[in-house]
Amino acid sequence: MDSRQRFGKYRVEREILDEQRLEDVTQRKTYADIHPSLTERLKNSLRCSVPKLKRSVVSSFPVLYWLPKYSIWDYGMPDLVSGISVGIMHLPQGMAYALLASVPPVFGLYTSLFPALVYFFFGTSRHISIGTFTILSIMVGSVTERLAPDEDFLKRNGTNFTAEVDISARDSYRVQVAAAATVLGGVIQVLLGVVKFGFVGTYLSDPLVRAYTTAAAAHAVVAQLKHIFGVSPTRVFGPMSVVYTLVDVCSLLPQTHLPTLVVSSVTIVLLIAAKELNSFFSAKLPVPIPVELITIVAGTLTSSYAHLNTNYTVSVVGEIPSGLSSPSVPDVSIFRKVIGDAFALAIVGYAVSISLGKTFASKHGYKVDSNQELVALGLSNAVGGFFQCFSVCPSMSRSLIQETTGGKTQMAGVASALIVLVTILKLGPLFQELPKAILASIVLVNLKGMFKQYSDIVTLWKSSKIDLVVWLVTWVSSLLLNLDMGLAASIIFAVFTVIFRTQMPTYSVLGNVPGTELYVDIETHREAKEIPGVTIFRSSATMYFANAELYLDALKEKSGLDISKMIIYKKRQEAKMRRREKRAERRAKRQARREKRAQKAAKQLSGPSECLVEEEIGSWKDTNIDETDKEGHGLAERENGTVFVIPTTPRTPDGESRWEYLKGGDPDCTSIDWMSEEQDGDTTTLGSSNEDTVSRDLERVSLGSLGKWTWDIHSIILDLSPSNFIDTVAIKTLKNIFQDFSEIDVDIYVTGCQATVVEQLDHGDFFSETITKHHLFASVHDAVLFCLNNRGATSFPRYDPTDPHSSTQF
Repeated sequence: MDSRQRFGKYRVEREILDEQRLEDVTQRKTYADIHPSLTERLKNSLRCSVPKLKRSVVSSFPVLYWLPKYSIWDYGMPDLVSGISVGIMHLPQGMAYALLASVPPVFGLYTSLFPALVYFFFGTSRHISIGTFTILSIMVGSVTERLAPDEDFLKRNGTNFTAEVDISARDSYRVQVAAAATVLGGVIQVLLGVVKFGFVGTYLSDPLVRAYTTAAAAHAVVAQLKHIFGVSPTRVFGPMSVVYTLVDVCSLLPQTHLPTLVVSSVTIVLLIAAKELNSFFSAKLPVPIPVELITIVAGTLTSSYAHLNTNYTVSVVGEIPSGLSSPSVPDVSIFRKVIGDAFALAIVGYAVSISLGKTFASKHGYKVDSNQELVALGLSNAVGGFFQCFSVCPSMSRSLIQETTGGKTQMAGVASALIVLVTILKLGPLFQELPKAILASIVLVNLKGMFKQYSDIVTLWKSSKIDLVVWLVTWVSSLLLNLDMGLAASIIFAVFTVIFRTQMPTYSVLGNVPGTELYVDIETHREAKEIPGVTIFRSSATMYFANAELYLDALKEKSGLDISKMIIYKKRQEAKMRRREKRAERRAKRQARREKRAQKAAKQLSGPSECLVEEEIGSWKDTNIDETDKEGHGLAERENGTVFVIPTTPRTPDGESRWEYLKGGDPDCTSIDWMSEEQDGDTTTLGSSNEDTVSRDLERVSLGSLGKWTWDIHSIILDLSPSNFIDTVAIKTLKNIFQDFSEIDVDIYVTGCQATVVEQLDHGDFFSETITKHHLFASVHDAVLFCLNNRGATSFPRYDPTDPHSSTQF
C-alpha cells in the first residue's frame, strides 16, 4: 500500500502565531494563578481535615490500606507456601552472608527476622523479600574488619608467649560496629525519605549499579577464598586491598588445608549440578527444590558423624545460642567512625530496593512510593540495628522465589520470618557442626548471576559507548578503591558524563521537508531543503551556563557569520569614517576662510586680477572632475548609496591629484592606511562637497557597502524546543545574539519555548523595547513564514495534496 494512502493527508489553515498572539489566543495563566503564594501553601499544609488525616496515616502505614481488604481464601494459601519457601532460603543465606559481614552466623539469622517484620508495616512493595544481601554484607564486613582487626584482640599465653586471638571479644565488638553502621544508615534513609529525597536513587543508573554489584561480587569471592582453601591471609584495608589480599592468598596456596578444600570442592560441584537441574525442571516443579537447605543439613550431618572439626581440623560455625537476644542501644561513639560507610550502605541498599520494587510493581500493576520505601527500609535497618542486625535490603533470588511461588502480599514475609524464628528458638544449636567451607561455597555459587553481568560489556559496546565507559570506570574504581570510595567516584563520574553530554550536544541547521511543515537536519536528510535567506539553528541539549559559549560558537560556525570579527571590522571602519568626516569639516572651514580672504582680496584688486583668481579655481575643479571621468566612475555607479573616493597622492602644485574608489578595493590595503590621522589629504563623497551629504552617507554605512563580507542570510531562527529551563547566563547570551546580529542587519527569532522557559525569560529581564514576545513563535514553521513575509518573499512552499508530484518551491 502506498505510504500516502496508509498514513493519510491533512491540510491546516491558520494564522501565524507568535508568543504574544499565542498567549492572547490560549489565555495563558499567569505565574500567580499556577503557583500559589508561600502563605497559601503554608495554610494548605497546616489545614487539617478527616480525609487528609486518613490519607496521611495510610501513606505512613501502608499496611492499613491492604490488610483490612486481605482475603484469606484468595491470598492465604499462596502467601503461606511462598513464605515457607523463602524462609527456607533465609536460613542458609543468613548464616552464609554473616561470614561476609564478619559476624557470627546467628546474627545473620537475626537479620533475616526483625527487618522483615518491620517492613511488613511500612513497605509498599508486595513481592520483595527483605533480609541479608551479598553486596551490603561485604560492605559491612569491610567496616567491621577495619575497625576490629584481629591484631587488636591478641592475648598472650602465659607459658610460651604465643599470640592468640580473643575471638569472643573480637566478634562482640564487630557486632557493635555492624549494629552502629546499620542504625546510622537507617536513620539517614528515614531522614531522606521524610524530606522527599526518594529521587536520589535515580542518580544510580542501571550500568552503574550492575558494574558496582559485579565488582562487589569480586570482593566477595576474594573474601571467601580463605574459607575455601583453609588459609589465613593478612587482612588489608584501603585502596588496592583486594589486590593485596588476592596476592597473599595465592602465596599461601602451598599451605592449603586439603580437607577443607575437598569439602569446598564437593559442595560447589553438588550445588552447581543441583541448581542446573532445578532450572531445567523449573516448569514442572511447583516449588523450587531448596538446594542450599539440603546442602546445609547434609553438611551438618556429615560433619557431626565424621567429626571433621576434631579429626581433620575443618573450621565449623561453632556455638549458636538459642533464643533471641535482648535489644541494646548501639555505641554512639562509633557513629563518627562509620558515617561515610553508613551513607554508602543507605544509598546502595535503597537503590537495590527501589529497582526491585518497581520491577515487580510494573509487572503486577500496582505502584511503589519511592519516598515511603526509603522510610520503610530505613526503619527496618534502624530497628534491626537495636537487635544486633546488620544492613538489609531485598535479595533478587529470594524476591523471585516469593513472586514465582505465588506470593501476593507481605504476609509471605511474615511467614518466612516465622520459619527463621522457629530455627533461632529451637533448631539453631543443631547447626553448630556446620563447616564454614560449605557456607562459603553457597556464597560463591549464588554469585553466578552477578558474574554473568560481564556480558554487559559486549551489549553496551553495541548500544552506548558512554554507558560502557561508566560501567568500566565503576567496576575498576569499586574494585580498586573499595566499595565505599568506589561508589562515590562512580556517581561523580556518571554525573560528569551527563554534564559532558550537555556541553557537547549536536548542533544542526534545519531544512524543510518538501510538502510539509516539518524541519529536519539538512546534514542527515538528503531531501531536506534549506530556506533561502533563513538559517534555522537547533541544539540537542538545554542551553545553560556550561554550554552557552559553545552554543554561540556553534551558531557562528553553522551560519557562516563570524559576528565578532565583523562587528570589530565595522567599528574600525566607522571610526575611520568619523575621522574623515572631521577632517572634511576642518578642510571645509579652511576652504571657506581661503575663499573669504580671496573675496576680500578681489574687492581690493582690479578686474584683471579677479579674473585670474577665478580662472585658477576653475582649472583646479575641472582637473579633478576630468581625472575622475578618466577612471570610469560617476554618480550613476554608486552602490548602496555609499561610494567613497580617496586621493592616493597629495595635490601637486600644478593642481593634479589621483583618486581611488574605496568600494571594490581591499579595505585593508595601503590606500586606506595612507589615510592616517596625521595625513592632511582630502576625502569627500563623490558628487558632494558639503558637510550634510558626508554625514548622510556615513549613517548608511554597512559591512556590505564596505566590501569586506557578503552574505545572503537575513534571518536566524533559534529552535529552543529541547530546552526545559534557561538560566541567567543563557539569557545574557541570547540578548547578546539579538544585539550583535542586529548590527549586521540580521533578524533573530526564537521558537519552541516551553511555558516555563518563557516565564524564566520574562523574569530574567530578557524582553525590552527591541526584544519582545513578537520575536518568539510557537513553531519553526510560524517563524519561517513570518521571516519570509517580513523580508518581502514573494513565494513560499506550496503543497497540493491532490497532486502527487507537487513539491516545495521558493
